[in-house]
This record gives sequence, C-alpha cells and structure tokens, in this order.
Amino acid sequence: MKIVVIGAGSNSFGRGVLADLLGEPARGLADLEVCLVDLNPQALDIMTRFAGLLKDHNGSTATITSTTDRTEALPGADFVITAVSIQRMALWEQDFRVPQAYGVKHVLGENGGPGALFHALRSFQLIIPICRDIERLCPDALLLNFTNPEARVLHTILHLTGVRAIGLCHGVFGLQRLAARLLEIPEEHIELTSAGLNHIFCALSIKDTCDGSEQMPRMLKMVQEDESVDVPPLYRELARIYDVLSYPSDDHIGEYFGFAEEFTGRKWHYGQESRPVTGEQPGESVIARVLRGEVPIAEVAAPSGEIAVSVIAALQREEPMRVAAVNLLNTGPLIDNLPESAAVEVPALVSRSGIEPLAVGPLPETFAAHLRLQCDIVATLTEAYRTREKRLLLRALLLDPCMQSIRNARALLDDMLALQAAYLPEFQ
Repeated sequence: MKIVVIGAGSNSFGRGVLADLLGEPARGLADLEVCLVDLNPQALDIMTRFAGLLKDHNGSTATITSTTDRTEALPGADFVITAVSIQRMALWEQDFRVPQAYGVKHVLGENGGPGALFHALRSFQLIIPICRDIERLCPDALLLNFTNPEARVLHTILHLTGVRAIGLCHGVFGLQRLAARLLEIPEEHIELTSAGLNHIFCALSIKDTCDGSEQMPRMLKMVQEDESVDVPPLYRELARIYDVLSYPSDDHIGEYFGFAEEFTGRKWHYGQESRPVTGEQPGESVIARVLRGEVPIAEVAAPSGEIAVSVIAALQREEPMRVAAVNLLNTGPLIDNLPESAAVEVPALVSRSGIEPLAVGPLPETFAAHLRLQCDIVATLTEAYRTREKRLLLRALLLDPCMQSIRNARALLDDMLALQAAYLPEFQ
C-alpha cells in the first residue's frame, strides 16, 4: 500500500500523521510505503529524519520516501492525505483584520464569514492542481483532505474534479468529550450521532452504549438551564434558541452567524492583542529538539487523535468501523433538509466494502435554515472559482450574514484581491 502525504512539512499535521502511519493506527497495513511531500525542502528534510526516528521507536516496517515534487510521489498511490496552506498565519491575519476594517463584525476569519472566502480561494489554488495530478497519475486513489475551509474545499474538489475524496476533521470529538464530561460517562461509552456542515453541525443522538439509553435530552436540558455548567456562551444560546448541541467552540460556530461577535468579542485569538508582549522570540519546534536528542522521541510519538489512518486501516477489514464524522456529498440525501449538492458531515461505516455514509433524516429546521444559507455561499464560491467571474464573488460575499454593506463588500473584494494577488486566482 502506498500513502502519499502532501503538506508533510507542517510541525503539527506532519508530526500527527507520521505518528499514526508509523504507530498503532497503522497496525495491520502490510508492505506500507509512506511518501512525504512538501515544497519546503528544509521542512521536508526535518520531517523525513523525524519519520526515521519514529519508525525505529515503534518498530514499524514501513518504507519512507520523500520528495518536493508530488508528480514523483503520486504514481501508484492508493491514498493521498492533504493538509496544505501557504503563508498561513500572515494571510489569515489579513483575512480577519481587513474585513474588520470595512466594518465587518465577524469571528476568527478562517472557515466561515467574509475572511473564509479568501482563505478558500487560496486553498483552491493549492488543492485543485493537486487533484489534477491525482486524476492523471493515480486516478483510483482516495483523497483524504484536511485542508481548510473543509466544506468549501471539498465541495469544489467534488464538483470540479473527478477525484474520489472525503474530508476529515476532529471537531466532532470536542462534542463527544463535552458530553462525556457533563454526563459523567466514559468517552468510549458514548455513541454520538451528529450531522450538518463541517464546524457547524448538531447532535441528533447521544447514546450511552453501556445501557443503550438516549442522553441527548438530559444534556440539552443541562446546557439550557444550568448556569453552573461550564460551556461557551454562544454554544449555550444556540442550545436555548434552536434546541441544538453544536461544536462546543464559539469561535468556530460563531463564524457562521452575524450575531456571534457579541458573545466572542472582536479580538483575534492569534494576534498580539491576545497575548502579553514579552520580547521573547517564538520557541523552536519540538521536532528539531527531538532530532538533536534534547527531547525523547517517546514524548512526541503519541497518536494524533485524527482518524485518517484509522479509516485507511478500516477499509482493509471486513468488520465495519463506525466513524463519527466524514465529509462528503449529501447524495440521497443523507440530511433531508440540506441540498444534495452540498458537502455535508455525517457518520459513516467503513470497511472493505467502502465508506457507507449514514442517512440521518432532517436537522432541526430553523437551525438547518442557517446551514442552507452557508450551502448557497459555498456553491456560489465554487462557481465563481470555476468561471473566474468577480461578480459571483461579490454575490457570495453579500450572502454572508456578517456582510451588511454593498459598498464595503465591493471595496473589501478589491482590496483583498490586490493584497493577496500572489496567492489568489485572477477574476474578471
């Protein structure tokens, strides 16, 4: 089996996926070849050497190769794992601060809201050429994507290319951990059924697998009525208004609502306004310290908590594995009151027979109405990218609940297309 990891030079993503591929999540994958790809030769060299240490530490028999040229890596690939970005922090800061300068009251600026439009376009510029190479060099490979904004990126992949692809994200596990804490049930005994869009989903069932009891009404009541229960404020308000339990992170769910800023504030969590100014330089990555022998490899060898490698392993087995959240098209539909063309997040069963998404029925209707608006934004953005028509970008911006001015939307669009011209497609 050949697995190509594109974006492997990332300290966080690279470490995690290597820990999984060379550790317990990959047990049972025979004759495994792992090919690491990154455009940064220095980062790639560090991760390749780190992979060698992990392989020895775990006793893995995998073959490890690396290259800066993905066209060398892709032929013969069975699976491709992608998490790619460019100038991530600097451009993300622009995604947040420039819309704010035009009066946009938004949150985080990463996966939803006006800032996510530009993040998505940059990701399209990276991921669609990768998909064209997959179509040409390994058309039967399955792409497992982590590149954000997940819902927007996956929608564009599935509508504009012929690549077989799914999107994965750890967000649903945050809700599972919260349920375990509030209900005082071990996390491994909670079976969560949630559905919606990536980062903006809702629980439909929370079962205690020890006795089969449904715990959703109890948890919902706790969040709605007990002020001593420690949950984020926007999360609690959505529970009270819509009777939903969503992703328990106000910055993520807040990206999709025009009213979120009153609960989250206007700071950028990653900016200087959110941390003391100490004069200290950013610390060196722990991976570099491991390579110098200053940190034991055992301290960074733990599995990532992501499920990509577990999904790959499950695809080799007869016994199905239940996966809490997979992103794919809403064919069927899987969620009754969202468009079939949308990229949605639902549970799935994974086995040698393939990935079988589970139909979940409708979401609570008034909550689903917010999600349908997001589906329209995503579809408009995909079409704008396909046609390179700037007017469609403007429509996508004006659909966003955080955008309240046509003049400001036009000025924001012109400003960002100029500021980030080196990283964005050109529009007419």
